[in-house]
Amino acid sequence: MTFDRIRSFLTEHAPATPCLVVDTDTVAARVRELAERFPGARLCYAVKANPEPAVVRTVLAAGAGFDVAGRAEIELCLAEGARPESLSYGNTIKKPADIAFAHARGVREFVTDAEDDLHRLARFAPGAQVCVRLLVDGPASVTPFGRKFGCAPQLAVDLLRRAAELGLDPAGVSFHVGSQQLDLSAWDNGIAAAAKVFAELASHGVRLRRLNLGGGFGVPYTGPAPSLAEYAEAVHRSLRSHFPAGLPELVLEPGRAAVAEAGLIRTEVVLVSRRSAGDEHRWVYLDIGRYNGLAETENEAIAYQFEPVTHRTGEDGPVIIAGPTCDGDDVLYQHTPYRLPLELRTGDRLDILNAGAYTASYSSVSFNGIEPLRTYCLADGKPLDE
Repeated sequence: MTFDRIRSFLTEHAPATPCLVVDTDTVAARVRELAERFPGARLCYAVKANPEPAVVRTVLAAGAGFDVAGRAEIELCLAEGARPESLSYGNTIKKPADIAFAHARGVREFVTDAEDDLHRLARFAPGAQVCVRLLVDGPASVTPFGRKFGCAPQLAVDLLRRAAELGLDPAGVSFHVGSQQLDLSAWDNGIAAAAKVFAELASHGVRLRRLNLGGGFGVPYTGPAPSLAEYAEAVHRSLRSHFPAGLPELVLEPGRAAVAEAGLIRTEVVLVSRRSAGDEHRWVYLDIGRYNGLAETENEAIAYQFEPVTHRTGEDGPVIIAGPTCDGDDVLYQHTPYRLPLELRTGDRLDILNAGAYTASYSSVSFNGIEPLRTYCLADGKPLDE
């Protein structure tokens, strides 16, 4: 139904390619489903996944708050009517001026993982609520964070105790299992580590109340992903096991799960060629690549599903898919097997499914003179004017 509405728009309006079209009715439905699967949890949409104003308005209307990473996202959410207290500043890497900016506009919830940042919060956001992000070991996600964020549980204990001494509100802990996490057991390690931090701090007289589970819920691309119901069941089972005396306040930061399946990218074939007469693989060059919307194809991490729009009869064959720029790294899929019609030719169109997350927000300003990925938003199947 989502893609039917989007394709009707594309047929009627025929916008230039490449373009992303987002069905905001689907965004609203995903947010409502997340709320139903995690009753009582506070949802903070990860704005970085897709910061289109219409998407932000839709998330807000569906009752969710926002996980923001900096000034621009704060200003965006407030401009669209979000209350400052509904914003969680989830980025652990922030300048003192950014902290002061957020605090001056009413943001009162911050995430940290370092003592220097904690002292800056005490100075520039006095009295703010603080969650410390844990570095958790667990199954690798499709796009893991590595060791860039978070700290060891014992350091988290020390930081939260120090937060109280500095006049901050030590609200709780957070963790993130990595984006597009397909292993349902991944949250158990983080929840177990969080429970130990809660218990140790309670023994020191510091009562934590909040557990931020981050995001990471996957969506299907060329392969399957667990349903939201399956994710929720696994998370709740782990919570009951590690917090038997009662659950803390829960916060979720979905991004991909809220918007990926709401979006479709239409792209045009620029060139089809072979490297030699006997080369089995054709090279298919699209007018979209790693620098203007498909950054998540780096290391072929996210394998998008391509569907031909132009009808071609006959067989298909193996292809290597690349972007339009003069950069040698702008190759999307060289090892992941893809097949496209043998009659594919310049000017044919392809649809890239479930492309609503981390596409337009990742596109460059003008690499090779290519403009950022144009985005159109629909509601009730009709285009929204920004």
